[in-house]
Amino acid sequence: MLGYIASRAFRALVTILLVLTFAFFILNATGDPAILILSADAPPEAIEAFREEWGLNAPLWKQYLGYLWNLAHGELGRSMRDGRDAWAVVSERIPVTLAITIPALIIKLVIGISAGIVAALWRDTWVDRLVMAFSVTGYTVPSFVLGLALMLVFAVQLGWLPAAGADSWRHAILPIITLGVAGAAVLARFTRSAMLEVLGQPFIRTGLAKGLVWRAVVIGHAFPNAAIPTLTIAGFMIGSLVAGAVVVESVFAWPGVGRLLVSAVGNRDLMVVQAILLLVTVTMVSANLIVDIVYGFVDPRLRTARGGPARGGT
Repeated sequence: MLGYIASRAFRALVTILLVLTFAFFILNATGDPAILILSADAPPEAIEAFREEWGLNAPLWKQYLGYLWNLAHGELGRSMRDGRDAWAVVSERIPVTLAITIPALIIKLVIGISAGIVAALWRDTWVDRLVMAFSVTGYTVPSFVLGLALMLVFAVQLGWLPAAGADSWRHAILPIITLGVAGAAVLARFTRSAMLEVLGQPFIRTGLAKGLVWRAVVIGHAFPNAAIPTLTIAGFMIGSLVAGAVVVESVFAWPGVGRLLVSAVGNRDLMVVQAILLLVTVTMVSANLIVDIVYGFVDPRLRTARGGPARGGT
């Protein structure tokens, strides 16, 4: 089991390094931050001084090695806009983002899994068709379209909720619903497919033939086996708590990490962008690593086949 975990941890580290490397070179190839921040009309002396201050005159490979060196020592640099520590700029927005993404995650898990199980148990009935219609709609409609539709109905026409901002808990309702509905639709679809596959297995029919109660078969045998593929989607949703809120935060003017990323990219604040990308990458990779480890405990065949022999092997 230790070999299985070690191999997954090594892959996670390599993935983080590759993503950060790709992001570093792409960001540095999109334009000169000195001109974009100071404007093209700035005096040449000011532009040159800015480049010298931020090390932009050095060759790109040297800037990259310096970035990795600082990263290894826990230094993410300073914001090119106001000189503040880049991580401090990002970390103060994290609680604001989690204030809408965590409630949305709970909605996704509760509604999505429950709806998927119900649809599978009542297959080919009006209940199943209703759940699938909800799933297809939520899956295909972009989050910004859903957000604008909710804003139009509940904020503009009915006036029940504020349209944008973050002044009170009421401002969080529409962003939470927007994030939650889309995720619940995806999870319902995958849960239904997984449940239908398990319900068709011979051991389910065997359990029923032995006189087990249908509810006991579903809860004790069908759902635990169906939870394995569903766990992948849930892990992705947990990992995308920050990244998944970028569009919704922009629609509702919610001052979280996602909106900060949009403004930092527009302002060419490279250090802040890189700090956000590091946060998003580590979060997503860590969530997937945890899911892989849980897989190893749930299904021993995985750690035997991929991570070396199980206990008792050679």
